[in-house]
Amino acid sequence: MTFDYRLDGQAGMITGAANGIGKALAIGLAEAGAHIAVADLPAQRENALDTAREVEARGTQALVLELDVTSLPSIEAAVRAMVEAFGRIDFLVNCAGVNIRKPVLEYTEADWEKIVSVNLKGVFFCTQIAAREMVKQGHGKIVQIASQLAVVAMKDRSIYAITKAGVAHLAKAFALELGPLGITVNAVGPTFVSTPLTTSMFSDPAFIAENLPRIPSGRFGTPQDVLGAVRFLLSSAADLINGHLLLVDGGYTIH
Repeated sequence: MTFDYRLDGQAGMITGAANGIGKALAIGLAEAGAHIAVADLPAQRENALDTAREVEARGTQALVLELDVTSLPSIEAAVRAMVEAFGRIDFLVNCAGVNIRKPVLEYTEADWEKIVSVNLKGVFFCTQIAAREMVKQGHGKIVQIASQLAVVAMKDRSIYAITKAGVAHLAKAFALELGPLGITVNAVGPTFVSTPLTTSMFSDPAFIAENLPRIPSGRFGTPQDVLGAVRFLLSSAADLINGHLLLVDGGYTIH
């Protein structure tokens, strides 16, 4: 059997698709032939429209959806709109996320609530609500964007790391129950990825000096590195991969 990793004619939703990794995924999966629902906060609408134009320039359809992943009615409305527009939801990529960097002794309850609500609650219920539609279809694929910090700790990122570990385990929990129903759920754990939103981090010499030597492959990540893993997991080549965390970290977590 030959695999080409194409997604021709499939329709999927990407959360957090207005910027950064989410935008790169939307464009890259469109290049693979998929129709894309670009889902993000109302405040990101202009950026989401720009992503949608990039998708359509690849010859596939785009739908812009306003989505607050911390609100179940918002998630339900977005999934409903997706199904009404395309007739189905073949895949979901949960990319929306936030981070607040502080020493562990300085985090506040408000910090906890914000990070956990987006990174863990949001992923859980986006997965649940999309999966309900996939169960009706008898098929579907879900990919969670976790982090290398799902398996290792790093200072000033404790709550973020906790949520990403939760996301990685969430993939296992959903895979166990949804696998018999024709749905796979996996997670991707990128290393540090350079995007417009992480410019300050990658312009910090101390950050580079501390972290680049930890990566045996000798470089940080790019959105295209994440795209390769996600496209693989959504393709037919990964049909028997379920409940897995695929680390895209250049070996960072070897240590």
